[in-house]
Amino acid sequence: MVLAWILTVFGALITASGTIIQKTLLRKRKIDTRLYQAAEFLGIVLAILPFIYFFWKLDPQAFAAKNLIIFGAVVLFTIIANIFTNYSMKWEKVTNLEPAKILEPMFVVLLAILFSFIVDSTLYDRNLHVIIPALIASLALVFSHIRKHHLDFNKYFIAAITGSFFFALELVISGLILNYYSPISFYFLRCLFVFAITIMIFRPKLKSLNKNSRFTFLGLGLIWAVYRVIVYYGYEHLGVVFTTLITMLGPLFIYVFAWKFLKEKIEWRHMVAASIIIASVLYALLV
Repeated sequence: MVLAWILTVFGALITASGTIIQKTLLRKRKIDTRLYQAAEFLGIVLAILPFIYFFWKLDPQAFAAKNLIIFGAVVLFTIIANIFTNYSMKWEKVTNLEPAKILEPMFVVLLAILFSFIVDSTLYDRNLHVIIPALIASLALVFSHIRKHHLDFNKYFIAAITGSFFFALELVISGLILNYYSPISFYFLRCLFVFAITIMIFRPKLKSLNKNSRFTFLGLGLIWAVYRVIVYYGYEHLGVVFTTLITMLGPLFIYVFAWKFLKEKIEWRHMVAASIIIASVLYALLV
């Protein structure tokens, strides 16, 4: 249990690093979002490939019709989430989309609560000592990113919200079949199918990437792989809501990294949200 939440805190730290690299690729190198999506998933697949031999697990139950349908839904929702998110990022400023993107943890918590009434699983715990701090932390995170001039509910902002919802839905339903895979094999297969379908739909020119960008995508793929494997491990040992609560520490690290590497200012609302999130995590851990 202790190892699980320590790893999840580490996952929150590394996702901050991945977010900074992601923003750098999109903002400074101006890579087309369709090419970015394909390169990102290829980077993830290549980064995981050397570890597959040592951590492969695929139980026969994974091939049951119900579980194949769930896996197919995970892949489909992932593609939908990326299409909507990338569409919004192509035509709208990244900073204007932050309030929509930051809704994902709240969607995860709310969907996990809903699934707890539908599915008999310890993954979707209805423990109020975890749910209430998670909801409070989610609200604090959302409000810390809301600014009057950002709340322009145009089609790009709505697309970003839709993307966040499908990312959350994909995460929550993944918990239904995680027991039949190792975290590494599940994420590898998920990303492999997403990459293959992305190539078929968009036919991006991966050869147009220069050498530095290719190595950057490989590094980014490794970061996302480590983060997702930790999240899946947390789901299995801590539950969906508690894991989501701990990963909400990620934005705290993002604030610091953005200030350090992107020279972005840390605002007072971020400091308040950080304090609330830390208090919520500590409450859930100690009560």
